[in-house]
Amino acid sequence: MTEVPVHRGSRRKKYMNEDRILCVSNAYEKKYYLGEAFRGLPQAVKDELQVACTIFTEHVGGVLWLSFDDDENLYLHTMADDADITYDEIGAGLMIKQFQKEKRELLESLERYWNEWVNA
Repeated sequence: MTEVPVHRGSRRKKYMNEDRILCVSNAYEKKYYLGEAFRGLPQAVKDELQVACTIFTEHVGGVLWLSFDDDENLYLHTMADDADITYDEIGAGLMIKQFQKEKRELLESLERYWNEWVNA
């Protein structure tokens, strides 16, 4: 697991590779998306991930997505629209660190799943 990039506006594009996205939680649209490659995860894992990501975006706003980089590491990304004055960049960074600490076992198991099943 690697540290979180925090973005504003269109800079997020270079980190978005559809095939490598685990999930996305969007506070603006009140939507959650689970990547196709992860539909086979146990329901309890999918539920835990959805709840954690949705709570995250409810607290700090913006968009949170989890994806894998070219080195097969799981990244947690957060961003907000440039016009969003309610988005808390500092809070987002702190909450990502808390998320990584509290969900360490889940995130490590998702990295293993990606490397052993999806990207094998």
